Amino acid sequence: MKSSELCRTVCISIAMGILWMSVAFAGAFEYRLPDPRTDSETWNTVVGVVRIHTVGPQETLLDIARQYGLGFNEIELFHPDADPWIPEPGNELAIPTQWVLPPTKHEGIVINVPEMRLYRFFPSIKAVKTYPVGVGAQETPTPEGTAWVVDRSVYPTWVIPDSLQSKYTVAAIPPGPDNPLGKYWLGISRKGYGIHGTNFPWCVGRAVSNGCIRLYPEHIERLFQETPVMTRVEIVYEPLKVGFRHGQVFVEVHPDLYGRIQAMEEYAVRRLRENVDMRCVSVDLLRAALADCRGVPVSVGTLNAQGGRGNPVVHGDREGQKRFTHLSIHGNGNQLTGKEEEG
Repeated sequence: MKSSELCRTVCISIAMGILWMSVAFAGAFEYRLPDPRTDSETWNTVVGVVRIHTVGPQETLLDIARQYGLGFNEIELFHPDADPWIPEPGNELAIPTQWVLPPTKHEGIVINVPEMRLYRFFPSIKAVKTYPVGVGAQETPTPEGTAWVVDRSVYPTWVIPDSLQSKYTVAAIPPGPDNPLGKYWLGISRKGYGIHGTNFPWCVGRAVSNGCIRLYPEHIERLFQETPVMTRVEIVYEPLKVGFRHGQVFVEVHPDLYGRIQAMEEYAVRRLRENVDMRCVSVDLLRAALADCRGVPVSVGTLNAQGGRGNPVVHGDREGQKRFTHLSIHGNGNQLTGKEEEG
């Protein structure tokens, strides 16, 4: 190869790399995973910020949710007393555009079912994008597990499963406005399941599908561009996530969508112990976050400046720390015991 051709090839490769990086980073959040060798003040697994929106004339909560990249579940959970159809014009609403990253390998696509949210990780640049999704209904739940993208289709035809053909009275639905798959389809290696758009955007943030993952049309278009074949897809069930930001410990609590958690407080303690020394956590703040269950990050304690996992400096309410000192889970995980002792 001539030197001019080699130079041209290298330049094209660099340009393509820069283009991909710019596409990947647009709208993404930077993160920094916990590392006990680093200052805990630098850990950042809580991304985004809560914003403020002034309700306009004839706006609904569904309109506002979509405008800010939220599912209906997120804004309804955060504003349970607001009328979803006629919120009062002029009112200022806090918009819950802040999230704790799910506990995964932080690669490819991660979908957290109870949260009804998808995360697209770009580990080489330590960045993440996130989109609201619709998931499977109670009787047709979205399955957990790891898979890979094996098919990418534009204007897909929906081949209707045998179990649903009596409902639709046809064997397939061609591309078009009546196709519930929308314009883009990312089929995964678990047969019959995929990530796709929708012809009914208000299903995003609801558990109404037959198990597939639905996105707003504008979001699936972006995700489709960012997702080649063989992208890793991990589907998890985590109604409670633990995160860190500016030396603080956060939890984000969501409803147990499929009713799989028998005792949420015990589950929360187990998840926290996997991530932090419990002496960093206020039991009263944790219990308040569990009772509130608003789907946003809530601070429940503070780490020390040296990392905090093994040798924390305790912050928070003294009574809460006292009760957590010997809090533990025994046997099958359904018995929570504690010894009131200062330590």
